[in-house]
Amino acid sequence: QVQPVESGGGLVQAGGSLRLSCAASGRTPSTYNMGWFRQPPGKEREFVAAINWGGSLTSYAGFVKGRFTISRDNDKNTVYLQMNSLEPEDTAVYYCKSVRRWPSVPDFGSWGQGTQVTVSS
Repeated sequence: QVQPVESGGGLVQAGGSLRLSCAASGRTPSTYNMGWFRQPPGKEREFVAAINWGGSLTSYAGFVKGRFTISRDNDKNTVYLQMNSLEPEDTAVYYCKSVRRWPSVPDFGSWGQGTQVTVSS
């Protein structure tokens, strides 16, 4: 099981942008399909986006509305989530995790600490 470390979250105004990073050590992470998930306060965790091992295939939740872009750099063992036009509804803890069943079902195992994204109105 890949145990990535999320970073890049923060506090932004509505309409702003953030770029999240999901990093793991070694070569193994680059062979996994990876997904971003988020958990708004008081709500269940939900799927955001996924990217396959080679970066040629992506999938997004409907609420993204073209605002988010998932990408990866396998040489750096890092997956990114570029988030533009952020809205208060995007406020959540964002997690990355390998994908067991494409595109939205995460692998087994514990979740990391995630990175907090807070969007103010």
